[in-house]
Amino acid sequence: MTVIPPPRGEQQRYEAAEGLRAHSAALLRHAERLRAGAVALNWKGPQAEAFRWRIEDLADRCATAAAGLARSAEQLDAAVRTR
Repeated sequence: MTVIPPPRGEQQRYEAAEGLRAHSAALLRHAERLRAGAVALNWKGPQAEAFRWRIEDLADRCATAAAGLARSAEQLDAAVRTR
C-alpha cells in the first residue's frame, strides 16, 4: 500500500510541532539539571540561599517556557487534525 504524504502545509505544521516539542523537552531537562545543581551545591550562608533562589527562579522560567512550547505544539497538531 502506498502512503500518501500530507499536503505540504500540514507537513510543515507537523514538523514545526515536532520542533516545538523537542525544544520543550530540552528546556525541561535544563530545568531539572538546574534544580539538581542547586540542591547539590555545597555552599552555606545567605549568599548561597540567594543564589539557590535565583537558580530555582531560572528553572521555573525554563519550565514555564517549556509548557508554552508544548501548548503551541498541541495547537499546531489541532490545526492539522481539523483539516
